[in-house]
This record gives sequence, C-alpha cells and structure tokens, in this order.
Amino acid sequence: MPSANVYDVTEWPAGNAYEDIGAVINAIIADIKRRQTVRDSNDGGKPGAVIYIPPGDFRLRTQVVIDISFLRIAGSGHGFTSSSIRFNTPPAELERWHEIWPGGSRILVELAEPGEGAAGAAFLVQRAGNPRISSVEFADFCIDGLHFSDASNGDAENSYRNGKTGIHIASANDSFRITGMGMVYLEHGLVSHHADASTIDNNFIAECGSCIELRGMGQASKISNNLIGAGYHGHSIYAENFGGLLVSGNNVFPRGRSSIELSGVVRSSVTGNRLHAFYPGMLIFSGRCSENLVASNHFLRDHEPWAPMTRYDNGLDDQFGLLHLNGDNNSVIANHISASIDTRFLEPRGQRPVIIRIVSGTGNYVANNHIVATTERAPAGDASSSDCFSTQVEAILATENRAALDVIAIRVEPGSSRNTILDSGSAREVLMDMSANAFRATPVPGGAPN
Repeated sequence: MPSANVYDVTEWPAGNAYEDIGAVINAIIADIKRRQTVRDSNDGGKPGAVIYIPPGDFRLRTQVVIDISFLRIAGSGHGFTSSSIRFNTPPAELERWHEIWPGGSRILVELAEPGEGAAGAAFLVQRAGNPRISSVEFADFCIDGLHFSDASNGDAENSYRNGKTGIHIASANDSFRITGMGMVYLEHGLVSHHADASTIDNNFIAECGSCIELRGMGQASKISNNLIGAGYHGHSIYAENFGGLLVSGNNVFPRGRSSIELSGVVRSSVTGNRLHAFYPGMLIFSGRCSENLVASNHFLRDHEPWAPMTRYDNGLDDQFGLLHLNGDNNSVIANHISASIDTRFLEPRGQRPVIIRIVSGTGNYVANNHIVATTERAPAGDASSSDCFSTQVEAILATENRAALDVIAIRVEPGSSRNTILDSGSAREVLMDMSANAFRATPVPGGAPN
C-alpha cells in the first residue's frame, strides 16, 4: 500500500531530480523532519523513510546532507561499467561501443567545487548529539564521479584524483548498511568515521582513488563479498583503530596501493579473500596491529600487463614485502600466496623479493602458508585498450613455462622476537634470528637441503 514515508525522487513536486537530485533529496529529508516530530508516541515516533531512485541519469549539483536515522536511499541497479577502459579506448573504436557510460540508477556527481574530505562528498552523513545516527542505508544505485581531473602527470583520466567522494559519514554511527552499490571514478568511494556494526556488503567499488576507508575508530563491522579495486596511490580496503572487524569473501582487483591496510586494528579477521596486486604491500599492518587472524586468503602478485597503465606503481620496492606486518600476537595461517614476477620488473635489481616481512612485534604465529614463486619473461602488453580484458585474463591464466623464482619467503627483522614460523618456507628462504624466534622449515622434496 502507498505510504507517506516512501518517496520517489521523480515525483517530488519541487525541483527537477534529473537536473539536481541533491536538492530534491534534501527537500525530501526536510519534509520527513517536518512530518516526523514526535519522539515518543505509542512506543514509536520517528520511523524514517525510503527514498527511491528509479533507473536513469540524475545529476547531483547540491550535496545531500543526511542528519536523520532510519533512512534508506535505494535504486534499482548499481549500473557499474568500466570508465577506465573507455577513457583508454581510441575514439574511432569507441564509436562502435553499445554504451559508454555507467547505467542503472545513476548519480552523476557534478558538485561545482569539490573539495577535500566532506566538502567533496555527494552524500554527507553528519549529526551531533545523542543517540548516534543509526540505520542509514544506501542500496542498489551508482555514484559516478564522471572524470578524474589531475593533469599534472599529463594523463588526467588515469590520475584517480578529482576531490569527489561518494559517501562520507562524518559522525559516529551505528548499524549502517551499504549494499549493492556501484561506485566509479571517485577519489574516495566510501569514507566512514567512528563506525559501529556497519555492513558493507556486495558492492562494486572500483576505479576509485580509494574504495573503502574506515576512519577514526570503530568496532564490530564487516566488509564482505565486495568487488573492489582502487588506484595506485589509494587503498582498496583501509581501517584504523578498529576492533572486531571482519574482512571476508572480497575479490580485490589490482592497482590499489594496498589491497588491505590496517592501522592499529586489533582482534579482527581477514579470511577467505581473493587479493590480486601489481605491486608489493598487498596486506599492510601498521600502528601495532595485534591479535588479528589472517587465514585462508589467496594472494596473487604479478606485473601490470595492460599497456596504458604500465608506467604507474605505488612507489614500494620488493623488499617491502607482499605482506608487511607490524604488531604482536597476530596469526597468519594457511594462506596461498602466488608471486609470478618477471625478474626484469623486480626492484632493487639482483635482490630476492620478500613475501612475508615481519617488521616489528612479538608473538606472531606464521604457519602452513603455501608460497608459489615463479618467473618468466612476459610479453609486452598490447597497446590497444580494447584488449584490457583479454590481456589481463590471459596473464592470470598463464601457468606454464614458468621457472622457480628465488625469494625470501619470511623475513623477520632484528628486534622482533618470540615469533613462531612453521612450514612456510625452507631454511634458505627464511631470514631471522633463530635464537630469538621459533622456526620449523618446510620439508624440501627429494631430500635436498632445506
């Protein structure tokens, strides 16, 4: 049955949602606040509302400011399609494409002067006082930043910078849900401060400078089942000062400066993810992360095969480690790590790349990790941008004609003690102070020396 608390942006009597959906949504929120003023009536009072965005293109020229709980903004399709491939496709070929822009229920972010942080957000969630703003949901629509704009390196559309953020949650919040969203060509996809019991699930957030950032502090949240891929200077998944975070079942694409970076995160789990990177520093623990579980993930590091993007990297060399860990009493168990790197692309030249590097901390437990390190001379990528899909898939599927790559499987830096390393590398592949740490080598087939 129709409800006064369900709105369709195309039916709002004032303004034009196609020309400025931001102004329309703000007017709808004002109407909700005008009608829902009673805090306690018959064990209720402010039920909130649903704002529906049908399929179509809606320009956002006014920032949406959300300061009420129990609001769901939902569309009918995340509409993601690759803008990066489009902007690297020759114009003559582009003329033959079936479509060239994202679709579904699509927000086109056209803020006049997107600034840093909250100022550049399409959707800003902010409310002071108690209780914390709660149960705001974003579901099933696309937020499109349209273009990147930093031309300082001569290639603006591949810069991952435009000052635009999809959703910026500035206030302490409880039980938010971001599900089924598409976000593309934003400098920041989702930024959430002081999150409690957040669900970030089943989204497609890619070709953004950074994709998911949990800032400030937080607890008991999950980042699960997402398709994610950041740019070479940003984070695919980042969290700081968090407890009880679950990062599970995500498929993280390459090009992010890091796949997952945790700073000051404790008693959290990174399990069952598939992570792919073109650079070292796939998983980073900084700021004394402690008592975290990293288990049953698949890590793949190889080299960028697509010609338009081969000149970019994240500035880290191969001594940094694919897994770079700081902190105490963390468990890294039963992960599969594939490193398939042409030796031409290793830095510094002539040194064995590091797979797992424990930089500082005590009591860490690294066990039963399977590290497959191979090398071959890779062919140069095809300069035709139309080959992006086939070039990348063929690179992932290539497993034949590969030789073993000599690596440091585990490196434990001096000063990091009482760590336990079991069955994750031979004696030659593990570098650490054996008198200060415990070690059991992976047996070498054929009875060769460990």
